[in-house]
Amino acid sequence: MADLKYYDVILRPVVTETSMNAMAEKKYTFLVAPEATKSQVKEAVEKMFPGTKVDKVNTYNAPGKDRRRGMIIGKTAKTKKAVVKLTKDSKDIEIFQGL
Repeated sequence: MADLKYYDVILRPVVTETSMNAMAEKKYTFLVAPEATKSQVKEAVEKMFPGTKVDKVNTYNAPGKDRRRGMIIGKTAKTKKAVVKLTKDSKDIEIFQGL
């Protein structure tokens, strides 16, 4: 199991049209460390954003895409995303409020 601190788990928020629409249901999307587990993501969100209570965490691995530069084919880095659903009585995550 990975020895990650809570501040190393969440890399950055994902700001897309789909993730912004999901915020109405208290679902927030983050890019997380590839070796992070669901329980580590839950702990990191609750520690980084005081007043939040996580109900459920869904994670998925996105494979790297093929990219070409002339004849040479390479791959982009693989990523892991986490969709965090908060409880009804939880505070909202304020990092998304100004977007």
